[in-house]
Amino acid sequence: MGKIINVEFVVAKIIVVRGRNVILDRDLAELYEVKTRQLNQAVQRNIDRFPLDFMYHLTYEELMNLKSQFVTSSWGGIRKLPYVFTEQGVAMLSSVLNSKRAIQVNIAIMRAFVRMREILLANKDLAAKIEALELKYKNHDLKLDEYDKYIGAIFETIKQLMEPPPIPEKPKIGFHP
Repeated sequence: MGKIINVEFVVAKIIVVRGRNVILDRDLAELYEVKTRQLNQAVQRNIDRFPLDFMYHLTYEELMNLKSQFVTSSWGGIRKLPYVFTEQGVAMLSSVLNSKRAIQVNIAIMRAFVRMREILLANKDLAAKIEALELKYKNHDLKLDEYDKYIGAIFETIKQLMEPPPIPEKPKIGFHP
């Protein structure tokens, strides 16, 4: 069995295409420790499980846009446009790729997608609070010392956002007197 899957590493593999969080087939293959061709063959054998909202091909323009965003272009000699998988597509992969590694990878990926949603939600809340704070300060409804307290609270919130959430322990099964 390969390397341990770090949720933050998986989060870094999530990109936004067509307004959706997705992962490239080659990045999934790397995580599953299989060749991209093998992953895509398994998907093709089970294509009915992957509707367009689960998985789709990038367009040539989207591929060129992604290549320009990455400093190093290690895409190699691609003959076909890559697939990208949404969160639902990744979940469906667990039924197609049936191995212990696939189970570990899927758990890490699901945690990564949840973490992304938590970060986005927290950032929206934080942005709204900062905007309200700026408005109060500009309108002179807030004194400088009060402003400093709020800034400290914002920094504390940012620190909390940067920490990965704890993984809950599995409950013990059996008789408990």
